[in-house]
Order: sequence, then structure tokens, then C-alpha cells
Amino acid sequence: MNKPLTHTRNPAVPFADYKANQALRFSAHDEQQAFKQGARVGISRPHESAWAYMNGTAAYTDDVPERQGTLHCALGLAPVAKGKLLSIDLDTVKRMPGVVRVLTGADIPAENDCGTVGNDEPVLCDKQIGFLGQPIFAVVAKTRRQALRAAALAPKVLKIDSEDPILTKREAHAKGQYMVPTQRLVRSTHGDQRAEVESAIAAAPHRLQGQFAVGGQEQFYLEGQISYALPTEAGGMHVYCSTQHPSEMQILVAQVLGIKQHAVQVEVRRLGGGFGGKEQQSAQFACIAAVAASLLKRPVKLRMDRDDDIMVTGRRHSFWYEYDVGYDDDGKVLAVALTLVSNAGHSADLSAPVMGRAITHFDNAYWLPEVTMDGYSVKTNTQSNTAFRGFGGPQGAICIEDILDTIARRLGKDTLDVRKLNFYGKTERNVTPYGQTVDDNVIHELVDQLEASSDYRARRDAVRAFNAKSPVLKRGLALTPVKFGISFNTKYHNQAGALIHIYLDGSVLVNHGGIEMGQGVNSKVFNVVANELGIDYDRIRMTATDTSKVANTSATAASTGADLNGKAAQDAAHQLRERLAAYVAEKYGDKVENVRFANDKVFVAGKELGFSEVANAAYYDRVQLWSDGFYKTPGLSWDQATMKGHPFYYYAYGAAVSEVVVDTLTGEWKLLRADCLHDVGDSLNPATDIGQIEGGFIQGMGWLTTEELVWHPKTGKLMTHGPSTYKIPTANDCPPVFNVQLYKNSNAKETVYHSKAVGEPPLLLPFSVFFAIRDAVSAVADYRVAPPLRAPATSERILKAIAAVKAAERTPNASESHHDRPAQHPASAKELIVS
Repeated sequence: MNKPLTHTRNPAVPFADYKANQALRFSAHDEQQAFKQGARVGISRPHESAWAYMNGTAAYTDDVPERQGTLHCALGLAPVAKGKLLSIDLDTVKRMPGVVRVLTGADIPAENDCGTVGNDEPVLCDKQIGFLGQPIFAVVAKTRRQALRAAALAPKVLKIDSEDPILTKREAHAKGQYMVPTQRLVRSTHGDQRAEVESAIAAAPHRLQGQFAVGGQEQFYLEGQISYALPTEAGGMHVYCSTQHPSEMQILVAQVLGIKQHAVQVEVRRLGGGFGGKEQQSAQFACIAAVAASLLKRPVKLRMDRDDDIMVTGRRHSFWYEYDVGYDDDGKVLAVALTLVSNAGHSADLSAPVMGRAITHFDNAYWLPEVTMDGYSVKTNTQSNTAFRGFGGPQGAICIEDILDTIARRLGKDTLDVRKLNFYGKTERNVTPYGQTVDDNVIHELVDQLEASSDYRARRDAVRAFNAKSPVLKRGLALTPVKFGISFNTKYHNQAGALIHIYLDGSVLVNHGGIEMGQGVNSKVFNVVANELGIDYDRIRMTATDTSKVANTSATAASTGADLNGKAAQDAAHQLRERLAAYVAEKYGDKVENVRFANDKVFVAGKELGFSEVANAAYYDRVQLWSDGFYKTPGLSWDQATMKGHPFYYYAYGAAVSEVVVDTLTGEWKLLRADCLHDVGDSLNPATDIGQIEGGFIQGMGWLTTEELVWHPKTGKLMTHGPSTYKIPTANDCPPVFNVQLYKNSNAKETVYHSKAVGEPPLLLPFSVFFAIRDAVSAVADYRVAPPLRAPATSERILKAIAAVKAAERTPNASESHHDRPAQHPASAKELIVS
């Protein structure tokens, strides 16, 4: 068995055994006992490809052996952010050494578009340039270096009539330049009337008006975008692609080639990270490689280097908010009017559903009786922004946290007390603004447990005492909750398929529609199939996701990978088990319900048979030893026009406490300790879930603190396009004390073994880091001023917030909470060409 998991990270005791904690679904001893009794879920086991990762044998798309005659492709990129393409000097490019062909939009056999929403994403731009870095032409050469050198001539061979670009969402919003229709939601206890919400705000004892902003975030997956296209017989195409959505790649490749979808096979063994950046935006590279391969009748590989990848692809949407809030003397929110503006970039991509999810997550864990929300996705001359872990949910939820944090400071109350006061109730005050009843609410118990286990109250007193004596270094502490809806907002995406074979020696081959990108979906499917068939893990082999095996798959996204594909695999395995049970029951004269599968054996009529023995005998008695499985999430509904319905099957909950120290002279800060308590239902694999929580926390912390995107204000060039200028967190940014616990809470819904999704929700846990920094900045003025801090909270922004707090402290009545005084934001905090 595996050693006990290390849930506490402490440099003084690097691999200290974690103390017994009731929050864990299974202790190490419990896991061992369950394993002996035949359980294969709820068991901590290594990632299914762990050894392959460690010894370098895990194969990625670039590791697929290149066929003889393989050519390499590189892209010529637009050197301006906006303009009309007049001509291309192709002859100059063609004369470069090794160049076989240069492709433009005119060479696309069928439709020159790879967008999923509208026809606004050309495979190769042939008319109006939308952003600096947009692919204009593709060079196919004998070697990758030759292709790159020829493609680098783009600035010299492109004739463009340049125009002034629009680079910020505020400017685009002011000009009414929207990418998709505005999304509006109104909820009022008096008939969902906007006027009623406005009246409730005006009548409230206190009123808060303000603005907030969060930046975008680069996915920064370790494996860049790559596709390898191989022509097959009868005009078909086999595409190896680093994508989260093979079926969409199949559809779009068929679309640009003008062939049937059955002629396109897309295969993916694993990704070196995705985080949403390969859900839709892998399509452009798959399509270009496929077009080149089709025209030249030779295999073509297109692999982006890091700089070009970041210059071409989009990322997490940045948001700007303007709010008007009414609240009472205790800090209870009475009504909210909110405007959300996101930067869609130059094309629609997934901006509409991202905004929809932001709107449906603004409430986070809080009851908002009266609310209006207006979501605008604006068009700018920047890369088209796309999915990123959380898919708009984090951008929605952080705004209400900023509001509550500010309310608490204005009333002189502890921020945790104001948050708890506004929590959803159990049997009342439990309907979301979009009309779904929160019927699985555990946020009260979860937060109470974390508050106690983290010693929040005592540490709050200690932080205040430290700050009272420390004029330069200030500590901050914050506890923030998470309620995150699980399911795709688009109903038809909530389905999955699987295919399982049992061979004569009892070995099992599993294929499903999910994509393994390091998050462990294959590991969890391993657990599920092993448990359902009662076999050991080493009997199972997972094969590459392949559109010719499981068709019409949904993207591995929205935290649904294990929920959907695990259920589909469970269905297929269950059919096989029932088939084998019926066979042995009839053969040995027992009842089907008495047959038991466990520990690689089949127990029937007092006999103990090996699983291999049963499988082999079943074949010779003509029992079907393969089965497909299917699953669709029940009970979902959504009306896009009214923004009402039941879009989520269930909610995942969590909370985190973070403590930081800030140097008020430099703006530097350090995370001292983080305590996370997260609800994953009955964990399928605790080791995997804890890893996801830890990783999500650090990734979210990067988004909110260090990962700043900056564009040149005149040219529109993204200046932060590599690790030298774009700062993702490293191992050194992990806190010296990092406590992660799983909350004991079986999912009330019929998910796979009553587990819960864990991909996206943990990314919201580091809200506590951002608000701990805000707390430390507020300590500069003895907590009397709400700091105008925006995300990412870089050292520069922290210094500006400190200066603003000091200035506000010198203003008479700075600590008073006036009825209509707007939140204070210094001029220096206004949005520049940042994020």
C-alpha cells in the first residue's frame, strides 16, 4: 500500500505524517482496510502515468514518431494590432531555403473559419487584422527551423493599411463595441423588476458605490500548442493534437477541408497541461496542419514555441466591475446592481458562456435578495480570450468578496463575521439569483470547522497585536468561502461515453471521451472500473482518447471530466459485471445477486474463482466481453433569455484561511500560512484530489498577485509573452505551512460513487490570499480605510494602495460610512494597458 499522504507542508518537518483528522474521508488505516475488503475507490494511489512521467516515457503529441516525408509548419504573424491586409509578397517567402509551400486564407479548401460561435475566427486572416500576432500565412518547409526563419519575414512581406487599435475594455465599453449580446439578470422579491432593485438600494441604511477589476491570466501550459496531421486513404485525415476537445477538432478540421466528419480521426493520449487554453484554441493549429497535409499529401507538424504561442492564443478574461450596493447596520446585503465588463478580444470564442458563468457565480456563497446584473463582453484588438480554469466563475465570485470586505471595514466589523451573516440559509434565503435552490448547503459547517481548526480568532488577535508594534511590516489575515456550480451551462455538453474490453487473460482495456492533462481523470476512471469489476489496478490499461472509438465527446472542462466520463465508464463496467455475474450464476447454480466481485476474484456458490478464469470461460461460452457506456447529467435546465433555470447538478464547497506579511516600503509580500478545507464528496482518490486543491490554490494565487499582462499602449503588442516578463508562481511561492484537508461530506446527488468535482473550485480558495494582502494594507490606517486594491496585487499596486490608504486616513471623516459616499480609488489605480 502507499504511504500516508502528506497533507501538511512544513519545511521544518518536510515529510511529517499528517495528524488524524476527521475531515478526511479515509485515514491511511481506513484506506488499507477498505482495500483489503475489495474497495478500489476512496483509495489513494499514484497517477496512472506517474512512472512514465518520472522516467520520461510518457508520450505527448511531439513524441509521436514522425513518418517519412514529414514537413514542418510555422506561422507568419500580423505585426500590427488593427488594419486591412492589402497584399503579401509570397515570392520572397518561397525563395527561403527549404520552403515547400506558403499557405494563405485563399488556400483553405472549404471554409476559412475555425470559430465555435459565429464565423469570426479565420484560420488564416485574409482581410481585416484583429490583433498583433494574428496568423496571416503558414510556411511549410523541410525542417522546423527553416519554416520558422521564413515565417519571421512577416513584417517585411505584409502590406497593411494600419488603423488605431482599441486595447482596453473600458474604451471598448464606452464606444459600445460589444462582441456578443449583453447578458442581463434581474431578481427581486417583488416580481423581478429592475426598478424594485434600485428602490431597495436607495432605501437601504447604507450604500456602497464602487469599482473593482481583475486581470487576465495566461494558461502557461508546459506543453505548447501542437498538431501533427497525417493524410489517410480516401482523402481522410488523422490528426494527433494537444487538445481538450477532440470532437470539436474533428468537426472543424472536416469543415475547413470540406469532408465528412467520419473521414477525420483525432487522437490524444495526454496533454502537458491545458487549463482551458486547449479547449477551443487548439483548433487553429489543427486546421492549419490538416490543410497543409491535405494539399501536399504529406504529414505536417505544427508546433508553436512559447513566445508565439502566447502571442497568438488568448487567456482568462479580464473583468472590470461597477457596483451599487445597499446594506444594513449589521452588514447584511439588501440589494446589488452590478455591471460586469469583460475583454473578449478580437473574436467571440467562448466569451458569452464565460460571462454567463461569471453572472451565475457572483453570489458565491451569499444570499442576495435583490440583484441586477448586466454583463458586457467587449471587442478589443487583442488576442481572443478563452476558457481558463474556473471559466468565469472566479471572476464573478471575487467581486462580491470585494464588496463584503469593504462593507465590513466601513462598519468596523471582522470581515468573516460579515461574510457569515450573508451566507445562504438551509431552508430559507436559499434561492440563487438565477432561480436554483441551494439544497446541498454545507458552507456553515465547513467554515465553522475551518475557523476552529485554523485558530482564526486567536490568529486575528495576534495579527492585530503584531501590526500595532510593527510600523513597516504588516500582517494580514482572511478567511473566504467557495460555492461553485458543477455542470456545463450548455445542457447538451453534459454527456459522455466509454468503451471497455475484457480480453481472454482477464486484462481490461478502457477508452473514454475525457482528456488526461495531468489532473488525474484517467486515474479516477481507473479507480471506478477497478471497483466496479472487483479487479486489481494492474489489470487495466487506459488508451488514448480517439474520435474513432468514442464519438461526439464533450470537452474535458467545467470540472466535469471525472463526473461524466467516470459515470460512463462505470456504466460500461457495470454491464460487463452483470453479464459475467449472470453467466457464473447460471453455470454454478446460484442467484445473480449472490455473486460478488472483489480482490481480483469472483465469489459464487461457495466457490472462489479467478477473474481471468471467469473471463476466459465466458468467451468460450460466447458471452460478450466488451461494452459501451453512456451518461447524461439529469435535472438540468437553462433559459438564456431570462438567465434563469437549474444550470448546475450540484455545488462544491470550500474555504481557506491565508496569512501574509507585507513590506509597506517596497510592496513585497509573502504568504506565511494557508489552511484549506474543501468538499470533494466521497473522494474517488484522495491523493489526486489533494493535489488538485494544492495546485488550484497556487495557480489562483498567481492570477491574483503576480501574473500581470501588459500591452504596449500604442502598438498593441503583448509585452509579457515569456517567463522573463510574465511571472507565474514557483515552488518558492508556496507557503511554509500549507494545510489541506478534505471535508467529510458525501454528495447528495447520484454522482460517481457520490464524489464531487475538484478541478476548478479550488482556484477560488486563494481569494483569501488577496484579501489577506488587502487586510495588511488596511492595517496601515488601523483598519479604518478599505484599500483600493485591484488584482493582480503586484508589489506596485500594493504600494499604490498603501499610498491611497494613507491619503484617505489624512482626510477628515475617512473612517465614516456615509450613505452615498463612493468607494475610494486613487487616480493612479485607473486602468492602463494592463490585463
